[in-house]
Amino acid sequence: MAKTIAIANQKGGVGKTTSCVNLCCALKLLGKNVLLVDGDPQGNASSGMGVPKSTRPNTYDMLCGGAAAADCVVRTEYGDVIPAGKELAAASIELIGEERREYVMKDALMTLYSEYDYILIDCPPSLELLTVNALVAADSVLIPMQCEYYALEGIADLMTSIRMCKKRLNRRLEVEGIVLTMYDARMNLTNQVAEELRRYLSDKVYETVIPRSVRLSEAPSHGTPGVVYDRANKGSRAYMDLAREFIRRNEG
Repeated sequence: MAKTIAIANQKGGVGKTTSCVNLCCALKLLGKNVLLVDGDPQGNASSGMGVPKSTRPNTYDMLCGGAAAADCVVRTEYGDVIPAGKELAAASIELIGEERREYVMKDALMTLYSEYDYILIDCPPSLELLTVNALVAADSVLIPMQCEYYALEGIADLMTSIRMCKKRLNRRLEVEGIVLTMYDARMNLTNQVAEELRRYLSDKVYETVIPRSVRLSEAPSHGTPGVVYDRANKGSRAYMDLAREFIRRNEG
């Protein structure tokens, strides 16, 4: 049965979608069956996987239109995708009147559990109903985090949100881990933040760090994950290492 992981951070610009897309593709390259669910109305994870944001049916149709999850899946060479577009922004409002509004995504994705090893959900950069749906559907949360002071402040807020969700809505929810992104070892602040995180969260912080990389930033404009766009690039190699560490942590 699939393990479902929400890729989340309430702070934007931390490499959340880049991490979701590249981890999905890296796991696929390592022989895993992976589904990426784009839960962000910006639809960047969809286009990063080479799927147009205009593709229907999509996440919105699955959550609000009664579409079966299986009918929303788009097969790609980088992994399967349930895409998203701007119409998903209306989902939080449309779901508000539903009796089990926090469980809609979980109920939909349950039908796909037997088909995948991992399901990755790219969340919006805020704690709204779409993110809550992802946290309820997930077994764990993977947190990409930039090594900056504000990001360190934000991680405490996110941990509080995860604890609240675990207490009230999803008792099995755990922190999968924290991935340090846009890492620049030449900067003192980067090293200080990394050291602080490892001191307080120890084994929850992945050993693999993701360096700053222009090639990773270029890849989405070609509709290709960075790990395929330029396999030799240091950022691509880091995401492959992250996928291997992810598998070791989950499969021993």
